Amino acid sequence: MSPDRSLRRGRFPLSLRRRPVAWERQRPTWREARPAVIAQALKRAQARPSGNWYVVGASRAVGDDRPLARTVAGREIVVWRDASGRLVAGPGICPHLGAPLRDSPVRCGALVCHWHGLALHGGPFAGWDPVPAHDDGVLVWVRLDDVGGEPPLAAPVVPARPAPADAVSAVYVGVGTCEPEDVVANRLDPWHGAWFHPYSFVDLTVVGAPSTEARGAAEDAFTVDVSFKLAGRLVVPVRAVFTAPEPRTVVMRIAEGEGRGSVVETHATPLGHDDRGRPRTAVVEAVVAASDRPGFGVVRALSPLMRPLVRAAAGRLWRDDLAYAERRRHLRSTGRFPG
Repeated sequence: MSPDRSLRRGRFPLSLRRRPVAWERQRPTWREARPAVIAQALKRAQARPSGNWYVVGASRAVGDDRPLARTVAGREIVVWRDASGRLVAGPGICPHLGAPLRDSPVRCGALVCHWHGLALHGGPFAGWDPVPAHDDGVLVWVRLDDVGGEPPLAAPVVPARPAPADAVSAVYVGVGTCEPEDVVANRLDPWHGAWFHPYSFVDLTVVGAPSTEARGAAEDAFTVDVSFKLAGRLVVPVRAVFTAPEPRTVVMRIAEGEGRGSVVETHATPLGHDDRGRPRTAVVEAVVAASDRPGFGVVRALSPLMRPLVRAAAGRLWRDDLAYAERRRHLRSTGRFPG
């Protein structure tokens, strides 16, 4: 598939929409967004191996003095770095009398329970047993074999990304009353972008959707021509490809246009159930942006200032999308979901 002429880079990274179309006059996409296509893509994604790995949060969130804490499928988990800087993880319940280790400090690489001072250095001790952990440079993962029930993998299925030294990354975390499949299904429906998020996406066309015979994640892809809206008529047109490399991850990769090779990874981590018995899921979205423009070095230098802006943009999108994911889960649970 050759890139459209409008996607070829010009001298400047931004473009001006010459014939903007009002929201209500854009071409309807409901006939193309066939429920069976989305459902089959979701089913194929769920059949891929995860090796029992779950995203916990951002690598930067693992601080020097406090653990990163998350509940995964009802299990309290804490993650920190030992004295050598190695990532370690394990139960968030103190094995002595059950104190919440999420509230305990890290001192010289040891997690010290604030209740009676039991110190954990990352190895098995006093009934506390670690679980496998992985830091991919952007996100941290834990492997819970008794939760996933799959044959374990030595490392998680991490998508290819731009080199860290050449990129700017930011991680957004949101929580919704839904299941991971509702989050993944949302991302495997690119047709809704310009209709549901007109503040961010315009001129969206799905130019390629997977066939029912698609096997590997690379060919099981949705290809989209879309413009990211910046302000007024200023946009950034790109060709993006959506794939699902494992059951709880959807990756959007810029294939043509500005920022080629940049990725947005959406990871869905089951948290457990709330006090009403409803499932809760964390959306952990990593944006890893790169560009070979000469001025991108300035952007990298300003990355501490850029990250809050990227997280805010992702948060606005996910406030809408999580509301839909929650509705999808509710309709499924009552037997009323039409897809």
